[in-house]
Amino acid sequence: MLRIAIQKSGRLSEDSLQLLRDAGINLSSSPSRMLRTQANNFPLELIFVRDDDIPEYVEGGVVDVGIVGENVLLETLKDVNTIERLGFGKCRLCLAMPKNATYNGPKSLENLRIATSYVRILENFLAEQNIRAEIHEISGSVEITPSLGLADAIFDIVSTGSTLLANGLREVETVIESEALLIAHPELPPAKQEILDRLLFRIHANRNAKNHRYILMNVPNDRLEEIAGIIPGMKSPTVLPLTQPGWSSLHSVIPESVFWDVLEQLKAAGAEGILVVPIERMIL
Repeated sequence: MLRIAIQKSGRLSEDSLQLLRDAGINLSSSPSRMLRTQANNFPLELIFVRDDDIPEYVEGGVVDVGIVGENVLLETLKDVNTIERLGFGKCRLCLAMPKNATYNGPKSLENLRIATSYVRILENFLAEQNIRAEIHEISGSVEITPSLGLADAIFDIVSTGSTLLANGLREVETVIESEALLIAHPELPPAKQEILDRLLFRIHANRNAKNHRYILMNVPNDRLEEIAGIIPGMKSPTVLPLTQPGWSSLHSVIPESVFWDVLEQLKAAGAEGILVVPIERMIL
């Protein structure tokens, strides 16, 4: 049984659960209402905890793996292995100041009071910039501190920036780009490593499917070689003869990132009846 810790509530909670569901793991209909639950079709136990505690739980072996924001991991500096960048929960750790404040680069922070929940990350940034500032550690909402006269600037997570605007602040410096990470204990037993590998196999299959499209089209036989050369297929496209003489059906998989460019080239090269189909899972 592999034990995994995820955030009980907050930015990463639902996306973490969806990641497991997409991997074919059956969970309780409302697992986040519990403190722990087990999957009924995979050797996995979920533990729901505060996000700040996840790195410590993984390091101490209380759980085997965890899903946590990169910002939390950098702040806690626990001895864990980063297994996978998961691509969701993206945000940035930014410095923000009142709209009317002057900012001409990091040196503008000299001798200012900065409120934050991420003291270690901020200290490292200020040290790298050779800046002396007064750091105020705030555990709650830091956006309000400048308007209360408690700070001259803040250092906090920003997703859309709407909260900053609502509090009369503006971003002045992005320090870290963060996303959700899958982390693991540095010394997993072989049996648990095998389960983790199975889970990663499913996650990769689902991610590959989301990043690719299955494409079918009708192609004149005298254009087959040219059109096949346009498609950045995995190996080579599948070609099937049609009942209409001189025509074939060509099937392939193309990356989402180049989809529209390829589609335009295929149409210009003579492909007809182009059909694009989403992929449920893809095993490379």
